[in-house]
Amino acid sequence: MNGDRLSATAITKNLGTRFIGQRTLYYPYLTSTMNIAKQEAQSGAREGTVVIAGEQTAGRGRLQRTWLTPKGNIALSVILYPHLTHLPSLIMLASLAVVNCIKATTRLKSQIKWPNDILINGKKTCGILIESGVRTNIAHYAIIGIGINIDLRPTDFPEIQTIATSLTQELGQDISRLTITRSLLVEIEKLYLALTTGESLYEEWRDNLVTLGQEICVQSGETIYEGIARSVAHDGSLLLRDKDGHPITIVAGDVTPRT
Repeated sequence: MNGDRLSATAITKNLGTRFIGQRTLYYPYLTSTMNIAKQEAQSGAREGTVVIAGEQTAGRGRLQRTWLTPKGNIALSVILYPHLTHLPSLIMLASLAVVNCIKATTRLKSQIKWPNDILINGKKTCGILIESGVRTNIAHYAIIGIGINIDLRPTDFPEIQTIATSLTQELGQDISRLTITRSLLVEIEKLYLALTTGESLYEEWRDNLVTLGQEICVQSGETIYEGIARSVAHDGSLLLRDKDGHPITIVAGDVTPRT
């Protein structure tokens, strides 16, 4: 992509953050950034450490799905040590950071599909995964994993062709992975600092959700719910109203529009 070169040095140079990305581990080829980040966190890596791969071969998505990251795209994981009470807000933080980053670097408008898929023109361009280590009511670490389709050509992958897109496809021109990565890390730190000083990310996250007001199906475990997405709670739960008018609260699930 136009000689776009990712490296730890290029990412950290004059980054302008206090700690997010100031220690960056770059791997040209990796199975999963989440696996390396977990090892780093369990070894006491400093907060804000970023693991990023030029190509990821066994990335994980939500609900045990795989996440494709061929060359030319972004897969990264950020290590945090948040207070336990902030864990539910990390999904909001990560998805807002991506939305803000895409707007700042490309002017493209993206939206959040509950809980944390990023869509452009109704197609997925980014997936987010949060993993944490919690014992005896203490959050020992949290890892934010973000995969962004930068130069992905959906036609190369028939299984996602109808549901996925990429920034270059939507923009109609190349976009630098380095520019996106640096902007994303700045946005993550800004929102994380706001969260840790008592600010709520809820309202901004809610206002960027494309899901609200839609008639949807939600698969949560083995159960499928149908109804209208009315709102979201402050902990990120989806508030659904079924066809009989009964309220349903869904903590985690997979949303599809009702046809």
